[in-house]
Amino acid sequence: MAWIFLIVAGLLEVGWAIGLKYTEGFTKLAPTIPTVLAMILSLTLLSFAAKTLPIGTAYAIFVGIGAAGAAVLGIILFHEPAGAARIFFLMMLLASVVGLKLSSGH
Repeated sequence: MAWIFLIVAGLLEVGWAIGLKYTEGFTKLAPTIPTVLAMILSLTLLSFAAKTLPIGTAYAIFVGIGAAGAAVLGIILFHEPAGAARIFFLMMLLASVVGLKLSSGH
């Protein structure tokens, strides 16, 4: 169950990271409310996962999912650069997340 909590927490991190862009510095109420709720739920699920998973592994995977997801959605939604080097390093980040999962022993 801890891995499910962790994956959902990471996906929610993607949501709130992208949501930050839409809040325009928390000046727009409509996107701010779901963004803050996603933050709270994301960190709550991370804390549940960290009860049984090593914190270093859990946090690295949480951040990795969030960073990679936000970068990919930034490319899609905000037309951020998608050069070969950026894609390569996103793939490296994904490989690191998978490697941490496989080597965690849980």
